[in-house]
Amino acid sequence: MSQVVFEARERVGAGSAEARRVRRAGRIPAVIYGRSGSAVAIDLNALEFTSGVKGISGSTIVKVNVGGKTTDAFVKDTQRNILNGQILHVDFYEVESDRLLRARVPVHVAGNPVGVRNGGIFESPLHEIEVECLPGNLPERISVDVSALDVNQSIHVRDLALGDGVRLISGADQVVALVKFAKAEEAAAAAEEVQAEPAAKEPAKT
Repeated sequence: MSQVVFEARERVGAGSAEARRVRRAGRIPAVIYGRSGSAVAIDLNALEFTSGVKGISGSTIVKVNVGGKTTDAFVKDTQRNILNGQILHVDFYEVESDRLLRARVPVHVAGNPVGVRNGGIFESPLHEIEVECLPGNLPERISVDVSALDVNQSIHVRDLALGDGVRLISGADQVVALVKFAKAEEAAAAAEEVQAEPAAKEPAKT
């Protein structure tokens, strides 16, 4: 996937009135926050940003081009109108190529576990992990093939292939995917129900 580039203009005005004017012109007010605490006010073409942001995750590095100066950044936050979903404001967080960063990377599960065909139930409780690396080594997502996963087997965070230069921050023992034995679960649930039922009372003797 090629890196997404957003064309932007530097924004001089500030305040809610200026933001409304920008939106009426078909643009979105935004801010690029730097690692040193700096903040640059910009605005973006609303249609181009709405289209380009689709499929971008919290670990996707994009480029923001402002007057010929390009900045690598994360799309940190998008504020939306709760009624129509319109994007009202965007926060970018600058990424420096020579500094380590921490990010949450989506985990993508693929394949049909063999254990499901053997009567098991598949679960994938973990959808992202936290890693540390240089921006150039940051994966957009971590893919894991669960096809060989049989009943009573699981895949943990420690089993994931992270790539060179990527250090795991999340707990290594967290379960990414597993297949439970459905019949055993049903039997255990039925046993619990029987134990929970009160004993039948004997009829009173006359």
